[in-house]
Amino acid sequence: MPGRATAAFEETDLALVDALQTDPRAPWSRIGPAVGVDATTAARRWARLERSGLAWVTAYAGPATATVGYVEVTCRPRRLNALSERLTALPWVASVEHVVGDFDLFLTVVAPDLPALGRRIGTDLALLPGVRSTRTRLGLRIYQEGSGWKVRALEPAGRARLTAPHAAGHPGSPSPHALRGDTDRRLLEALGADGRAGWAELAAHTGLSESTVRRRVGRELRDRDIVVRCDLAQQPAGWPGIATYRAVVPHGELNATGAALARLPQVRLCASVTGSCNLLLSVWLRDLDGITALESLLDERYPRLTVQERTVTLHTAKRMGRVLGEDGRAVRHVAIGF
Repeated sequence: MPGRATAAFEETDLALVDALQTDPRAPWSRIGPAVGVDATTAARRWARLERSGLAWVTAYAGPATATVGYVEVTCRPRRLNALSERLTALPWVASVEHVVGDFDLFLTVVAPDLPALGRRIGTDLALLPGVRSTRTRLGLRIYQEGSGWKVRALEPAGRARLTAPHAAGHPGSPSPHALRGDTDRRLLEALGADGRAGWAELAAHTGLSESTVRRRVGRELRDRDIVVRCDLAQQPAGWPGIATYRAVVPHGELNATGAALARLPQVRLCASVTGSCNLLLSVWLRDLDGITALESLLDERYPRLTVQERTVTLHTAKRMGRVLGEDGRAVRHVAIGF
């Protein structure tokens, strides 16, 4: 919503985040003019946002290289906080949300394949102190995820500067996906901590030459083996509400409905999943009154979609590897690992 800012974010800050959401690794010489400031000012503003935990650029394995489970955890009495702290420290638990609904925690769990996911959830997670029960929905197809969501604060001319064709990555056909080696893991770890890390820094972290790192990162970004995204502290930025829906759509209409829902500005996650509900939808809202407006819109536009469950997030303890404070600011990074 252009023209809207908060006390923590000035309008230029939101435009800067939007620009980095559009092209997270673009040089400041392109980001600055897109926002309407010079490169030095853009870099200085970003350093302030990043230093205060208000915004960050991170990276993680793309959907083609990871198996994802969305896990609903019911906790034993008085064990919620201790369990949440333990879960945020686990590298294979990418996200942790405290929710109001029929369960207590909503997790995103990643693994290299289905057997590994089964072990993580059925053994490693289920046996943790404080876990009473779990229910897992396997992610099948992602229509929208956090890297596609925008704050929508950038002027159209500025966005055009970043989306215009430009040389990026390594030319050629996509290569077959393979299991990640140590070098790939080190590269992903470095980009997860700082998605804008320079070529020299990435080379030092991986032991590769700068030219090799540049080619490898370009190829993996192009093939979406690695996803880089700019994220922000949602409460200070003006999106305090998160609602997550489990819905049923006729299977013949699932892909079309998922693709249409992914275009709604509120939608952060939209995925087809296993279980009694075949669609998972998570939205960011300006306030909880937005739930009523959103559900009215769903009824009007998608009459064949039936919401079976709804949860509201009280607190996001971890989002894609970033551990968050009570106010939503990033306090540290836990590298996502399988």
